Amino acid sequence: RFAIDEGIPYDSMPGAIERLFLSKRKSLVVAGTHGKTTSTSLVAWLLSDGGLDPGFLVGGIPANFGESFALGHDGGPFVIEGDEYDSAFFEKTPKFFRYRPHAVMLTSIEHDHVDIYPDEAAYVDAFRGLVARIPEDGHLVAYAGDPKVREVAKGARCAVTFYAAEGDDTGEETPAFLAAKAGPSAFDLFGMGSHLGRVHTPLSGMHNLRNAVGAVALTSLGAGLELPRAIASLARFRGVKRRQELLGVAGGVYVYEDFAHHPTAVRETLRGLRERHPHGKLVAAFEPRSATASRKTHEAEYPAACECADLAILAPVGRKEIPDAERLDRDGIVAAIRAHGGAAEAPPDLEGVLEAIVARAERGDVVVLMSNGDFGGIYDRVLAALALRD
Repeated sequence: RFAIDEGIPYDSMPGAIERLFLSKRKSLVVAGTHGKTTSTSLVAWLLSDGGLDPGFLVGGIPANFGESFALGHDGGPFVIEGDEYDSAFFEKTPKFFRYRPHAVMLTSIEHDHVDIYPDEAAYVDAFRGLVARIPEDGHLVAYAGDPKVREVAKGARCAVTFYAAEGDDTGEETPAFLAAKAGPSAFDLFGMGSHLGRVHTPLSGMHNLRNAVGAVALTSLGAGLELPRAIASLARFRGVKRRQELLGVAGGVYVYEDFAHHPTAVRETLRGLRERHPHGKLVAAFEPRSATASRKTHEAEYPAACECADLAILAPVGRKEIPDAERLDRDGIVAAIRAHGGAAEAPPDLEGVLEAIVARAERGDVVVLMSNGDFGGIYDRVLAALALRD
């Protein structure tokens, strides 16, 4: 505000990124409601391991790099996580409008950020605007299993390539890149009608399989990376902090952290962990903290999202300013889970969350702590409490 009042030049963060880093480089933007951070990290890693020395900016910390950004080679590609949230109080447009997209990976479109987008139509329009900004000589790599992605892709003036996993409902689209699961940590990749090879990846869950296929397609079509190099690099990808990140094993209990807050993300995270740990109980503690998760917007979807958990623990809503009429009803979610034969609790405070975890988690079980905030600093306390039981 001081800069504005004093006439000092100013810019939004996306505007500064556009001006300083993207004006003379080929920009690869990864966008969508889900999977942005992991997919952006994957794309950056595949290009880096493939020798292209990309610049990148990720909304998380990829384990392969240890930091969320790099300048890369001055003339090389720049990979950026395409956030649809608005840029600044003086620039109420999506951040990704400023990213000069040459190639875009679009993972999903599911109404989110209700504090910015009051309805689904406004949210979808943001992605229409992104696709419209891809030049004719650019490329859109789109997930065919999402009907809204397919719809938005129709507005592209550039080439469009669809990807999917075997069994996905892709409507009338035939994916050019398709993954068929071949075990807990492997899948067969098909591209342009050919079997490209068996891909090994440390990531778990169908959502991460799709992320991997889309990342391979984007690096190939958007940056010219040879497919065999991309496939080989996937096996060396080490994931992203706060995305199914193993914090430690305490008292024989595996404790994970995940950023999930939208019900779709909660569901896919739990499915992925169940696949990785088929034995033992899965205890899921969820803190509804984001502007969307704190409200009733997706309340009806959370019970089904938690179906893979043997126990769902719903922490207090993280935003006290939400009016009661709009606030997520934790007790209602617990009742719905129990009505379908599941186990769920809604402790009154974080101490109750900790007590519930320690009381139920046994050796060989898995605990996952899900929040897009700091969950009241509960992570170390859970590890310590479980370790002290022995």
